[in-house]
Amino acid sequence: MKRNKWIKSLAMGLISLGVAVAVGCGQGADKAAEKPQTLDDKVDAIVANMSYKEKLGQMVMIGIHGTEITDDAKYMLSQYHIGNIILFDRNLQTAEQTAKLTADLQQAASDAGQPVPLFIAIDEEGGRVVRGKNFIEPPPSQQELGNAGETTAVEAWARKTGAALKDLGIHVNFAPVADVGANDTRSYSQDPDTVVKFVKAAAQGYESSREIYALKHFPGIGRGTVDSHQDISSIDVTEDTLFKTDLKPFQALIDEKADQDFFILVSHLKYPQLDKENAASQSHAIVTGLLREKMGYNGLIITDDLEMGAVAKYGSYRDIGVKAVKAGVDIVMMCHEYPHETDVYLGLLEAYENGELDKDQIDASVRRIVKAKLRNGIPY
Repeated sequence: MKRNKWIKSLAMGLISLGVAVAVGCGQGADKAAEKPQTLDDKVDAIVANMSYKEKLGQMVMIGIHGTEITDDAKYMLSQYHIGNIILFDRNLQTAEQTAKLTADLQQAASDAGQPVPLFIAIDEEGGRVVRGKNFIEPPPSQQELGNAGETTAVEAWARKTGAALKDLGIHVNFAPVADVGANDTRSYSQDPDTVVKFVKAAAQGYESSREIYALKHFPGIGRGTVDSHQDISSIDVTEDTLFKTDLKPFQALIDEKADQDFFILVSHLKYPQLDKENAASQSHAIVTGLLREKMGYNGLIITDDLEMGAVAKYGSYRDIGVKAVKAGVDIVMMCHEYPHETDVYLGLLEAYENGELDKDQIDASVRRIVKAKLRNGIPY
């Protein structure tokens, strides 16, 4: 019996070889020899065909006004090639209206010739940081979930929230909060290992629903004493202490998860023992030296809102966007006013044209953005 199977297998192999030789001798030889295009091949082809103005647009995320697409929003997408949008309650009335808005935004980006879809994002953490709560079921606060001690509930809420957001055309959620011991309801726990456990559960839930998530607020704002919306807070702690505490949740996911499936959002707090002069979002030592090089993260890095007082009080909008990109950030976020958003883009444009920005670094950032969009199948 075994001998008959061997003979049959050999015969089929010879037939296959004959077919292969025949193809190799015919006109289809070149096609047979072609390798299938990989995701990286597709990314490289898209980036190679983009102008530098389009590349810079991919590196900006803005907020828009209104519950339907406006001429202002269309102008930002076409004139400045803005590649990413964040939504707030001012944009959200009903599920049907929100789904139409996100679809219209994607269509406008496509009509403007953008080669990849928009990241459309939201802050749906739970507790007091939720959007559209009249039609998106608000999750409990992270503190409440952490106190309950059930990782299964954290995973279930993340999966449910992720699925609800995807149905609305929102593919990025700026959650979970990975901060240790924040002085409000936004943190799972004051214990780093507990935060690690719950952040992993949330990540699993978002991955189950194919929703991109974001760990925030790197390198951890649990020790902060000043609201970053108002002014800067200084955290005088050593890097060694940070690795043993605040950085543990970030490092755990960097070590275990695919870089293209999540963002890391960088705060505006100052860590003088890491960088005496700059807030984290403006610091090459923190963004590149710590997060990229020491912690090994190769995914997308985005700033917190640059309109916050912690950075906006200490530089022009044109300058702080450039400074963040020079620090190593991939996407700068500006949430509210169109003139400020325009300034951030034009600042990047001017810095690129005068040689202040490194072109290879820009290309690397845009590759990461395009790859994440293609990998996660965001539709136009």
